[in-house]
Amino acid sequence: MSSVAVLTQESFNEHRSGLVADTAGDEEAPAYKDAFPPLPEKAASPEGTQEPVNAWTSKIRPLKSSVITQVFHVPLEERKYKDINQFGEGDQAKVCVDIMHKTGAHLELSMAKDQGLSIMVSGKLDAVMKARKEIVSRLQTQASATVAIPKEHHRFVIGKNGEKLQELELKTATKIQIPRPDDPSNHIKISGTKEGLEKAKHEILLISAEQDKRAVERVNIDKVFHPFITGAYNKLVADMMQETGARINVPPPSVNKTEIVITGEKEQVALAVAMIKKIYEGKKNATTIAVEVKKSQHKYVIGPKGNTLQEILEKTGVSVEIPPPDSNSETVILRGEPDRLGQALTEVYAKANSYTVSSVVAPSWLHRFIIGKKGQNLAKITQQMPKVHIEFTEGEDKITLEGPTKDMQMVQSQMEAIVTDLVSRMDYREISVDPRFHRHLIGKGGANINRIKDLHKVSVRIPPDNEKSHLIRIEGDPQGVQEASKELLELASRMENERTKDLIIEQRFHRAIIGQKGEKIKDVRDKFPEVIINFPDPAAKSDIVQLRGPRNEVEKCSKFMAKMVAEMVENGFFLSVPIFKQFHKNIIGKGGANIKKIREETNTRIDLPAENSNSEMIAARIRILMACVQMEVSIPSKLHNSLIGSKGRFVRSIMEECGGVHIHFPTEGSGIDTVTIRGPAEEVEKAKKQLLSLAQDKQTKSHTAELKAKPEYHKFLIGKGGGNIRKVRDSTGARIIFPTPEDEDQELITVVGTEEAVREAQKELEELIKSLDNVVEDVMNVDPKHHRYFVARRGQVLRDIADEYGGVMVSFPRSGANSDKVALKGAKDCVEAAKKRMLEIIEDLDAQVTMECVIPQKFHRSIMGPKGSRIQGITREHNVQIKFPERVDGPGKGAPLAEAAVQENGEANGEVVEEPAAHVDPNAPKKCDVIVLSGRKERCEAAVESLKALVPVTTEVEVPFELHRYIIGQKGSGIRKMMDEFEVNIQVPAPELQSDIISITGLANHLDRAKEGLLERVKELTAEQEDRSLRSFKLTITVDPKYHPKIIGRKGAIITNIRTEHEVNIQFPDKNDDNQDQITITGYEHKATAAKDAIQAIVDELEEMISEDITLDARVHARIIGARGKGIRKIMDEFKVDLRFPQPGAADPNQVFVTGRPELVDEAIDHLLNLEEEYMADVNENESKMTYMKPTGDRGASSMDEGGRERGSSKGFVVREAPWQTGSEKAPDMSSSEDFPSFGAPVAATNKASPWGPKRF
Repeated sequence: MSSVAVLTQESFNEHRSGLVADTAGDEEAPAYKDAFPPLPEKAASPEGTQEPVNAWTSKIRPLKSSVITQVFHVPLEERKYKDINQFGEGDQAKVCVDIMHKTGAHLELSMAKDQGLSIMVSGKLDAVMKARKEIVSRLQTQASATVAIPKEHHRFVIGKNGEKLQELELKTATKIQIPRPDDPSNHIKISGTKEGLEKAKHEILLISAEQDKRAVERVNIDKVFHPFITGAYNKLVADMMQETGARINVPPPSVNKTEIVITGEKEQVALAVAMIKKIYEGKKNATTIAVEVKKSQHKYVIGPKGNTLQEILEKTGVSVEIPPPDSNSETVILRGEPDRLGQALTEVYAKANSYTVSSVVAPSWLHRFIIGKKGQNLAKITQQMPKVHIEFTEGEDKITLEGPTKDMQMVQSQMEAIVTDLVSRMDYREISVDPRFHRHLIGKGGANINRIKDLHKVSVRIPPDNEKSHLIRIEGDPQGVQEASKELLELASRMENERTKDLIIEQRFHRAIIGQKGEKIKDVRDKFPEVIINFPDPAAKSDIVQLRGPRNEVEKCSKFMAKMVAEMVENGFFLSVPIFKQFHKNIIGKGGANIKKIREETNTRIDLPAENSNSEMIAARIRILMACVQMEVSIPSKLHNSLIGSKGRFVRSIMEECGGVHIHFPTEGSGIDTVTIRGPAEEVEKAKKQLLSLAQDKQTKSHTAELKAKPEYHKFLIGKGGGNIRKVRDSTGARIIFPTPEDEDQELITVVGTEEAVREAQKELEELIKSLDNVVEDVMNVDPKHHRYFVARRGQVLRDIADEYGGVMVSFPRSGANSDKVALKGAKDCVEAAKKRMLEIIEDLDAQVTMECVIPQKFHRSIMGPKGSRIQGITREHNVQIKFPERVDGPGKGAPLAEAAVQENGEANGEVVEEPAAHVDPNAPKKCDVIVLSGRKERCEAAVESLKALVPVTTEVEVPFELHRYIIGQKGSGIRKMMDEFEVNIQVPAPELQSDIISITGLANHLDRAKEGLLERVKELTAEQEDRSLRSFKLTITVDPKYHPKIIGRKGAIITNIRTEHEVNIQFPDKNDDNQDQITITGYEHKATAAKDAIQAIVDELEEMISEDITLDARVHARIIGARGKGIRKIMDEFKVDLRFPQPGAADPNQVFVTGRPELVDEAIDHLLNLEEEYMADVNENESKMTYMKPTGDRGASSMDEGGRERGSSKGFVVREAPWQTGSEKAPDMSSSEDFPSFGAPVAATNKASPWGPKRF
């Protein structure tokens, strides 16, 4: 422990004056400087202090290099504590001890002749520096100064995480206070010693001077232009920083700041500012367009970590501005050059529509069956469509799908098929079983419940113990559910009649019965699955093995285990050999070589005592080893995985069937064909036959061939909807596997099946590939009026043809060439198929008609759907073109004279064709209401019907006004959910109207569902209101306030249990309530009554209690109470009583109150009196011992030596030329019991001041 050594003139003066005696006739006393040399100084004094220094240093023990010692001096005028009489005590000593505890350094104080302080600090460097700082701040008077530097330089003084400031404070031993960022002051306050102040000021001014050389410029530019300054992926700003050498800090998109900060040398900053302003000036007048994109699709436009926005910016030079996530706006703004906005808009729509969200209705209990074991069922879907995200929400009867639009239809159909299949063949049932039987139903390691699951192919959910639920849920095949529930109920009923039996088996046999890793006892438990076998802990040294289960099964198991023990006793001769412990290592040998050799040669098991055991006995047990053989079988390595099976299932079944033989397969990928079988000769032969038979079966039925084809041919080989490859599979029976995007070799095609099937499939595929390799060129005639259709939308139609027909290249003549020749190049079959498809398209184009559909303009937006999704669906479904007229805002502006631009297929077509004004028939439909369709006549007619079906209609539903706010939900969440679910618009009247009518607007086929859903919600809310009313029943019970703490219980345990059990709210009166005896219970009426009865039962029991007081000696109270009340709690729990001990200062400190039932109070009192008697014996014994520790005589009297002669007092230690010899105070009398009292001795009160400071006892 650290200590403070203190030396003062006064303490030495008093101490030494009492020890100086008559020294006549004795040797001359040593000089003070010889006996007490001063501490070493930095330089030798002129009076020759070299000798004392050597005297100190000669006795100093060498220190490790990690520990240093420094001496600090505090002059008298700078000392904070100047009371000389208090040196070594008071605040100064406390401060030193606190510094040592805080820093871990060791401090020693001494007083110099000039009354200054000398402080020697020892410890590690960082501890000494921290101690120095503390000493200066707490023991030395502090001066303060301020230094003014520019506000922007303050952060450089602070440094990263304040490290620079901490370093400055340690280095200069000062306290530096820097104004807060919101404080306009630029003055830094420094407090510490004068020397430290100067050093700190110098360092701060150096830092400021260094920063003066650098320039900082802030440029305010609207946030929307920041992407143009940073460039795609921050490349532009990085180039500017590299070119100028300045640092440019552009706030990230998530931070709503317009300020761009440029730092660096002044010339560099000026150049960077000029470049930024140039970019801003160039983009200041950029064109913007605003488009509506559904809020849920914004994340697809943004992309992971904003990569999609950066990609669009890089491709088109257009900035896309997305509203923040907390905004309800769906408007996306595109900003850039006019000629690039179209391309950017296409990219935005493509990204937004690349993903869609849909849901599949599926009962929540079916979710885990849909997922499959470890996600196997879902893995099949996600492997085919890895970009589709499938989300299951616990407690909801639906599955949410999110992914690329092109994949969603297939995934949704697959999910719906799985759900339909499961619903048709799955069922569930709940049975009630007492929770105390649950763990027995589960069995050891889940043996019982796993057997039932495997036997009946069902899933069984048993609630955990903490739920205390009786319900067990069984799910699976209807017949299996029925049988499993019947079996579980039978097991539960049998458990009520189970019995427990203790079997006496010597502990030395326990390990042998259990076997290595529990293999032998597992066989016994498998043989008797209904019996639970419990072995005692090895440390307990118990011979009792407990069996529990049905009576008959327990008896059978008992006899079986008794027979096992008898065989062990008969066949296992046991011998212990005493060998000295120091020779054990010689018997074991290096790495256990010797003991292993002995075991193998003698066929015995030799048990050695543990390392920490004192036993010198080595036990040898004879064991009969069966003759084992090892055999090697050659099986092609490519068949090894199929023979092992999933998780080793196949090979494990062979090993179990063949008497536990061991089968070892070589490492996967090694190419070794040898499989090793080891075990009894007969069983090894049996396993060998099974392996060879299984391998031959796999080889004949599983032949593999590989062939290669260019990746662009794969789609043609597969065909539309897999038609081509399905023909090959159906005709040959072989399975054809194409590479996935993750495979390294994208050309490799694998064919699997029987040898004959593989050969035929390989032949057909090779012919197809060969024909594809035969590249030809062909020409066909296409009327120039149709050219635009094929090349529109960046040649999307041609790209689709190329993807579908093996990468055929189709070349149309240049615009303005006035040629109808179209060239095709590719594989012969692909070219022919592509020509055929193009002729079909041309035929459709020639057969096109134009048809008008009149629908009021106010419905157009609803018909088009979000971003034109509905209208795009109709165009795809019916293969027609649909043009919407330009929107007219209102009659006040008048009809436009020119036919405005139209919305074509849900996309803007910006061309405006001017026509001369003409007479308008008032009965004719308005141009803004006419939708134009182009395509085949029958398709146009079907499309018109589809358009009309999309015209929304409105219906009204009567809902009580008081339920409206619940239907709307918190912040409109309820009504939004219904509108999204039923795809309608629900209009709730304003509160001030007090109307019961709610309007629903939407498609006719959606209205009925929406109306039913709304009425169902009304029914739920009505039921909730009724339930809330029933739950609001209040009951009051009158209970004496003195019983309230007992009803509440320790930490509220009792009252919480009542609240939970009866599902009620129980309110006790507040301190200021008038009715302090009223307890209010709120809940269902029958449950509130039950809770009242439970409280009344507690009160009745409390009223039966009595309270008695007994007298227990106060000296034993602490022992009875125990550490932290452990003893008293044990007594209270054991006797079910309440004990109250007297508070300090009580009138009778021995009176203890015992409260409880009369018979329990008597028992508790007897127990307490017995404890008192036992503890008082210890108290009396301790007191008698203390009498021997008290002083027996006057310390002032002279003592006698062994011969009875009077012995003089000690002269003590005397020095010459001491600085206190001129002092007038007398040193303390060492023989006085007052100045030097003994421990335990009484001390008389006195007003005399002690030389050792004020007394503390």
